[in-house]
Amino acid sequence: MIRYVIQRTVQIFVTLFLFLTLVFFVVNAQPGDVSNFFALDPNLPPETREKLQGLFGVDEPLWKQYLIYLKNTATADFGVSFSLYPRNVSDIIKERLPRTLVLFVTAAVISFYLGFGLGKIIAWKRGGWTEYGSTLGGVTLYTVFTPWFGLMMIWLFAFKAGWFPIGKFLDPLLWRSADIDANTVFNRMIFSAIFVSIVVAATFIVSTKMRLRYGNYIRLGSILISTLVMLGFWNLTNNGYLAWDIARHMVLPVATLTLISFAGTMLLTRNSMLETMREDYVLAARAKGLSDKSVRDRHVARNALLPVVTSFVFSLAFAVDGGVIIETVFSWPGMGRTLVSASLSEDLPLAVGAFVFVGIFVLIAHLAADILYVYLDPRIRY
Repeated sequence: MIRYVIQRTVQIFVTLFLFLTLVFFVVNAQPGDVSNFFALDPNLPPETREKLQGLFGVDEPLWKQYLIYLKNTATADFGVSFSLYPRNVSDIIKERLPRTLVLFVTAAVISFYLGFGLGKIIAWKRGGWTEYGSTLGGVTLYTVFTPWFGLMMIWLFAFKAGWFPIGKFLDPLLWRSADIDANTVFNRMIFSAIFVSIVVAATFIVSTKMRLRYGNYIRLGSILISTLVMLGFWNLTNNGYLAWDIARHMVLPVATLTLISFAGTMLLTRNSMLETMREDYVLAARAKGLSDKSVRDRHVARNALLPVVTSFVFSLAFAVDGGVIIETVFSWPGMGRTLVSASLSEDLPLAVGAFVFVGIFVLIAHLAADILYVYLDPRIRY
């Protein structure tokens, strides 16, 4: 296993090198150079244009530009953003990346549990109204036009009902008198969510391994206790109302993503379960006299989980740039909206930096999926 991980890591670095090379030559294949962004003024003297070219390094030979590009990428130095000058590209990505990850990881985890649970049930009990209704609803949500669906969510729950903000990341009027910035509050929200997740996951693993009699009550208690501790922390900091404002702005985009992703997970789980139920070992498990719940959860669902987990891991990786539509519709300042803004304003350093981060996340997701395979299916050997 360790040898395989090392081999795959080496392959990932080779693939990353080829990816970076492709990005460099595709960007440089376009006419002109990045100095054109500042040289559109016809009154600009030629010597000033030459200084700009020297400042951006585009007056150097292509091979030298390529080496400088690889060196800067290795040190996470993507230059200065044109549209957000004088901010560094790495600082912008560091600020916007957590917003996208929180948005999509939250939706992906919720949709995974709901989709896998319902898909498992409708596959095991076929032929009822539950299966027909769930399948019809799942196909509808999976094929819905995402921008229209997002706008309908805003129109119904924000504009008409007034339950949630119409969009954006926060309410400027509420934050005008705040003595703390939004990034600090958001980072504390992330740490609070990680704390609750670790406590719940640890309790779930321990109670499952030890097969405790009241395992369900213990898990529920861990959720309640960790949530109360988190709420107490925010009450002590006197910034709970600011965190609640950001959380309210997250509800609609997370709900929209959850409904769309949930449908795909449910349909994939259903199809995978139906294929697995035809295997001989499922018939052998029934012949042993095992309960339906044991056969479904320990024999069928575990093996049907492989393609579902793969889809889940890849969805997390592509969430970094796949949120272009959702983040644009809800005006959420994440990586997706940053890519759109950088492209429209011809901000090449920011666009290239964001694109490189997307490639790195996709490669890491491939490695994570391969490692999860051997854990979920003991039949797989490397």
